[in-house]
Amino acid sequence: MTDQKAYFFDMDGVLFDSMPNHAIAWEEVMKAHGLSFTARDCYINEGRTGESVIREAMWKARNRDATPDEITQIYSEKSAYFHRLGEAKAIPDVAEVLKHVQSCGHQIWVVTGSGQRTLIDSLHSMFPNIFDNQRMITAFDVTHGKPDPEPYLKAWERSGLSKEQCVVIENAPLGIRSGKAAGLTVYAVNTGILTREDLSQADCVFDSMAELLSFLRTQAYI
Repeated sequence: MTDQKAYFFDMDGVLFDSMPNHAIAWEEVMKAHGLSFTARDCYINEGRTGESVIREAMWKARNRDATPDEITQIYSEKSAYFHRLGEAKAIPDVAEVLKHVQSCGHQIWVVTGSGQRTLIDSLHSMFPNIFDNQRMITAFDVTHGKPDPEPYLKAWERSGLSKEQCVVIENAPLGIRSGKAAGLTVYAVNTGILTREDLSQADCVFDSMAELLSFLRTQAYI
């Protein structure tokens, strides 16, 4: 018997199939600035704030911190490039997962390291009558992004529930680490190019949203 009452969904790679476009945008813009950042780097680092990603890439390439101007410039270019690639579609079957969780009367949260306003604004049009702006934790709400526990701790604190009643839905290693460091149960759904081993710190790993949905439907809710 489970008493889960809130689900904290990551956004990129969980709600939106946006990671391929993020990978292209990051790789091309980093290259233009003489920095190395591959598609796998993008997936492995998914969940970090853009500032954190740029700082780490600068340290690896030039053994120094990025300046505020460099961070602003690179992230602005990356955001513009990402926007030119077009709107990301929903992850297959995630709408059904959201509707199921909603039908059970549970809280639905978005907890993302993204500051990509185009995606955040698309949540209501892509998934009508699902999300509440008061139940979103984004890059604008935290000092420390994933893998720090702060994003998920903020969602948990605002939920008003016990940690045992909250479940994280993630697709990335840093997000899994963030959720576990916050003391929460984490379900990982492998929607991208990573391996199951990359996601092995999660409590459960699913190969698709359809598989997660089947699992959730078998759970008995109090």
